[in-house]
Amino acid sequence: MPVAMVTGGSRGIGRGIAERLLRDGYQVSILATKPAPEEVLAPLRELGDISYTAGSIAEPADHRRYLDDTLAAFGRVDVLVNNAGVAPSVRNDVLVATTDEFDRVLSINLRGPYFLTQLVANQLIAQRGGTIPTDKPCGTVVNVSSISATVVSTNRGEYCVSKAGVAMATQIWAARLAPEGIVVYEVRPGVIATDMTAGVKDTYDALFADGLAPMPRWGTPADVAGAVAVLASGQMPYSTGDVIVVGGGMQIPRL
Repeated sequence: MPVAMVTGGSRGIGRGIAERLLRDGYQVSILATKPAPEEVLAPLRELGDISYTAGSIAEPADHRRYLDDTLAAFGRVDVLVNNAGVAPSVRNDVLVATTDEFDRVLSINLRGPYFLTQLVANQLIAQRGGTIPTDKPCGTVVNVSSISATVVSTNRGEYCVSKAGVAMATQIWAARLAPEGIVVYEVRPGVIATDMTAGVKDTYDALFADGLAPMPRWGTPADVAGAVAVLASGQMPYSTGDVIVVGGGMQIPRL
């Protein structure tokens, strides 16, 4: 059975991805910050085999422990989904935003997944051996970014910068890893209903009513998970560096 590592897989979009991959026959290894929450893990175990590591994507030492836990549980890794991320603690105008908050958001949203990708890519290369397959990838990395990679919010500039960085990191890793038989993609969610966006529900309800996206509804974690599942499946072996927007058409320029 293929093995997928999903960061931030205990809640929100990450949990939706973990559930979908389990249903698709993957063994799933989750990294999340809290000690193993049984109320989350129990229903996931009903879907398939899981491993759970409590740690932070911002801590390089936790990267090694996470990979070691995955290998101890399942013996290999096939897919890495860099999903874990945070919004700024306070939505400050860029004129008063703080360096501490900028550093916190970028360490979790950009630096962490960048170097976890480095670690896992080396593992994929090592377990591949000397032969590089041409008919299917020997490993897949999916970076979950945000529509904020290209859409400006002046009251959460650090978040936008971090997601723009993820978009560029996707291109960098895609170019570097293609000769190794590893493909890298970016999934770019729009407005998704999770606990992270619960506090701005009324704002986005009004924006959807005013035509924010051609599809006038909130997205769901399952919507994002569907895109991740397709990319993880290995059915696009001659594609890498591609961006899939899951935002109800928000990215379409309209008059």
